[in-house]
Amino acid sequence: MQAKAIENQKSASSFNNAFASNFAKSMFLAVSGLVILSFIGTRMFTHIDLNLYGYMVGTIVFLGGFFYRFIAWGERPPTKIFIKKGIKLLFRKSTPQTSVEHLATYKFIWNRGIYRWTQHILIGWGCILSCFVTFPLVFGWMYFTMDDNGYYTVVGMGINLMTVKADGIIAFFFYNALNFTAVMVIAGVCMVLYRRLKNMQARAEQKFIYDFLPLYMLLLVSITGLALTFMNVFLHGAGQPAMSLIHQWSVVITLIYLPFGKLAHIPFRPMSVLARNYREHYAEQSMKECKVCGDHFVSTEQSKDVVEVLDVNDIKFKTKEGFHLAELCLPCRRKYRISQFSGLPTHEVKVKEANQNAKG
Repeated sequence: MQAKAIENQKSASSFNNAFASNFAKSMFLAVSGLVILSFIGTRMFTHIDLNLYGYMVGTIVFLGGFFYRFIAWGERPPTKIFIKKGIKLLFRKSTPQTSVEHLATYKFIWNRGIYRWTQHILIGWGCILSCFVTFPLVFGWMYFTMDDNGYYTVVGMGINLMTVKADGIIAFFFYNALNFTAVMVIAGVCMVLYRRLKNMQARAEQKFIYDFLPLYMLLLVSITGLALTFMNVFLHGAGQPAMSLIHQWSVVITLIYLPFGKLAHIPFRPMSVLARNYREHYAEQSMKECKVCGDHFVSTEQSKDVVEVLDVNDIKFKTKEGFHLAELCLPCRRKYRISQFSGLPTHEVKVKEANQNAKG
């Protein structure tokens, strides 16, 4: 049994040594998986739409950027801890509810107001549904074949799934799925732009490249996509070739940019479920008391992990009073820093700040 385990370890080590880095291995496996799924879905590459070739290249580049960003982020000591412990807690009873609240209903944004919740729902689900439609078409996992009797056959992963009437209601929703998602994204982006232009605090904090550019890119993708449908239906295809290229390039550029800008939080969002499980599980076990005011502010495990991570990075936050800054709640920690600059022991005053429970 032990010899077999040693042999398995050697095989895994040999496989890992075949790649220059974790990024190279992850990218190779991802692209290989896409090729295999495309081979199956297109019935051995017999159904390939070359008009979607540009989107395919853009998607592969997006995956490369995503894996690079994710691995660079995942190699950080704090991230390693909560991912490792969060995966072990993935089968908690609360995981389904947490997943729905964080990935579907965005309940955590509801506390900020219905306006901000609505704009996140529109943009988030508009982008997600667009991906669910676009990627299967791009890689040939889903396509349609036209029969002589006026019916379409929907093919998924090489299997005939259903037959729909070409001018029926189901076919209508299939044809216009991306138009519906484009309207959702445009509405959500306009709500965000209105808020950021009217709210003085938002205007003071935002930057064009980081905050506005992603929104304009989403607008460009959505508007050019709707323009294609408009030209096809009302202009009988006039100008469609040029607009098709503009739309394709806008999508490709957005995909390439996505892993490195503000929109990266969309594919990273599932990690919040692991973080929530980590916080809730260890909070149920034992809570850490603040060394100054005595309030329970975080789990004992999380406080210990913070101290360990800071030590790994050779960051020392041990105070002359004999405790670590990670052992103080946020208000007391803030007051302690003030006391170091002012010389007054303000951190010993057991009066909470007025904004400690502020929401938003």
